[in-house]
Order: sequence, then C-alpha cells, then structure tokens
Amino acid sequence: MEDHFIQLDDVHLTFRIHAARTYSIKETVVNAVLRRNYGKGPTIVNALRGITLNVPNGQRLGIIGDNGSGKSSMLKVISKIYPPTSGKVRCQGFLVPLLEVGIGFNFELSGLENIFLTGAIMGIKRKEMEKKVDSIFEFSELADFANTPVKYYSSGMTQRLAFSIATEVDPEILLLDEIFSAGDIHWMERAEARMRGLIDRTRILVLVSHQMELFEKYCDRVIWMQKGQIIADGEPAELVERYRATAGAGAGALTGDVST
Repeated sequence: MEDHFIQLDDVHLTFRIHAARTYSIKETVVNAVLRRNYGKGPTIVNALRGITLNVPNGQRLGIIGDNGSGKSSMLKVISKIYPPTSGKVRCQGFLVPLLEVGIGFNFELSGLENIFLTGAIMGIKRKEMEKKVDSIFEFSELADFANTPVKYYSSGMTQRLAFSIATEVDPEILLLDEIFSAGDIHWMERAEARMRGLIDRTRILVLVSHQMELFEKYCDRVIWMQKGQIIADGEPAELVERYRATAGAGAGALTGDVST
C-alpha cells in the first residue's frame, strides 16, 4: 500500500498588510508639493513560525488553539493555497481541503457547473464527476437549485454543496476546518454520519474545530497552536482538558511566552 504522509519542515508564513487610506486629489497634490509622507508602513504578520510536523499514514490529527493562532493558515499551507515564506511542505496522497465555505467555487456559475469545476481542480475527469452528480445533489438536498448560480445560495447551502462534493470523491488526505459550524440540526446530524464513514476510508485526517468533543471522537493525536507555533503535542483527551483549563487565563499561563 502506498505510504501517504504530510511533512512540514521549519515552515514560516509571513504576510505584509498595507494600510489602505484613500486620499482626495487635493490632498495628493498638496502632499506631493510639500513632500509629505503620510500613512503607516506595512504591518508584518507572522502567521506560522518554524512549524515542523510529520503526519504519517493512518493518523487522525486535530489542531486546537485560539482564533489567530495559525490553525487555518497551516491547513492552507498544506493544501498549497498559501506558499510558505520559507521551509518545505510535502504531501503524498490525493488531498481534498474542505476549508472556507465554497473555497474554489465560482459564484457566478451554477451548482452543477461548480461540481465539474471542483472536480477539474481536483484532477478528476468530467466523465467521472458526471457519475457523482446525482448523489451529490441528493445528499446536499439541492437538486432544485442545480442550475441556480451559487451567488444566490445561502452560506448553509454553499457549505452543504462543498461538503457533499468533498465527501463524494473519497480523498486520501482530508483537511477539515469548522465544517460543522453552519447548518441546521438535521443537516449536521447527516453530515456527521457521512463524515464518520469518510474518516474510515481516508488515510489521513487533519481537523480544525472549536468543538472540542470532535477531537476526542475522531482524532488520535492533537497539536495545540499559539501565535503561529506548536506549543504542545499529545493525546486528544489530555490536550483538550489542558486547553479548556486555560480558557480566559491568558496565552502564556501554561506554557510560558513562546513569542519573539
């Protein structure tokens, strides 16, 4: 059997955020004449700092941490949405990232057209996707909206379509980011049942969520992120308990300040 894996070696991800203030024509001319240089310089954000991680075949990895700790940035680096600023990222296996709602969708196209578009992005031939269309619309309950542009879908409808596509193609590596954060109870129960079956077939799972019970249910390993770094790595039950204990206690209460 092919050995699937995810490897990150000293990965850094840095963003430069520029202030965007619009000046009037008069202000622009006066500033140029008087050689004024207004405005702040770019803000540097270190989303990931020296991440080294090995996820072997068969592992179900959970990532916990507060908002802004780097969890979603790590998934986007793994899925090649963001290239790392430095370091190396290697993945072996057919990878499907189910991250932001409708990521990769063209919202001007219909639900049906986006099924084929998503398949093309994944490297799946149109004929193969045609075999999956009925099942995707049946599970997502969106058959009546197959020819409706996705821009008219609600966020819940878009998520249902994205989830249905991703879980229909049987990925070898599955990245999930807050997949159960939207939707009614009926949908969430069905989606969770479908995901249980998918996890059994997936070689590697990487899960990001603020629902702590999901880590103990689906994962055999959890890493805890803070300020773009991994500060703990261990058993789901232990790390979830430690993370809950620090809620509201301050980021450095348990581990010390790891920032630079």
